[in-house]
Amino acid sequence: MGRSLGRQFRWFWAAYAVSTFGTWLAFDAFALIAILALDAGPAEVSMLAAAGIRAIGGREPHPARTATPPRPRADDLLEGWRYILAGPALRPLFFNTVLVNGLIMAASPLLAVLMLGDLGFAPWQYGLAFGVPCIGGLIGSRLARPLLARYGQHKVMLTAGTLRACWPLGLAFIHPGPTGLILVIAIELGLITCMGVFNPIFATYRLQQLPSDRVARTLSAWSITSKATIAAMTGVWGLLAGLTSPRTAIAIAGLLLLATSLLLPRHDRTPQHKNADQAPPERQTLA
Repeated sequence: MGRSLGRQFRWFWAAYAVSTFGTWLAFDAFALIAILALDAGPAEVSMLAAAGIRAIGGREPHPARTATPPRPRADDLLEGWRYILAGPALRPLFFNTVLVNGLIMAASPLLAVLMLGDLGFAPWQYGLAFGVPCIGGLIGSRLARPLLARYGQHKVMLTAGTLRACWPLGLAFIHPGPTGLILVIAIELGLITCMGVFNPIFATYRLQQLPSDRVARTLSAWSITSKATIAAMTGVWGLLAGLTSPRTAIAIAGLLLLATSLLLPRHDRTPQHKNADQAPPERQTLA
């Protein structure tokens, strides 16, 4: 499970790098309507391909329907939240990841306003500033396993989780010109590298804390809370930027991020197994 999570995160960062830089490069070169058409193209090709596959099938009988898992109900989500808040290992990690993700994403649109508006960066430069650092996600995902084997799960998660909160404050000090662009790339590279190390180890650690009958409910509650927090904090930081300035709002987010490291688990609460090979697959580490 840990290895597959590491591969998933590596593919995520690779896709994000290509899509980020490609979109802003195209935006700089073509009209907006062309970008929308390019974005819609793959969906139309997929629809045509699906229609072709159905035509090839002819009069073949439809496959038997299998039972689909029910959607999470309100009671399931409440049970997931209760389990998270009652767990001494999950509770601090829950608040840490939700707040870190919310603060980072809340500052993202303000950074776009600052760079593309006040500082006068071109769209392709903005794409470069956020596309190139995604290489750090690939590097971090690769480093996670050897670091885990050498220093242990808890120490690596605590260190990488703390370091990832230190970088965004530097975005409040960006300035026009090539040096400002290099500063953004360096900060984002450090941030994403730390996230590349932290994310697969965190995901494995979280699954280790969950009995198999609570995984779906707990992860659903976790995901919903994270997305709702990102939406709410993005709106709040937009209002804050309107009352002050985008740079000030970014600086406040960076200062609050420094405090989130206090919410990381200070003690190793990983369940101990007499034989790691006998542990359930979802509870095995990246090693």
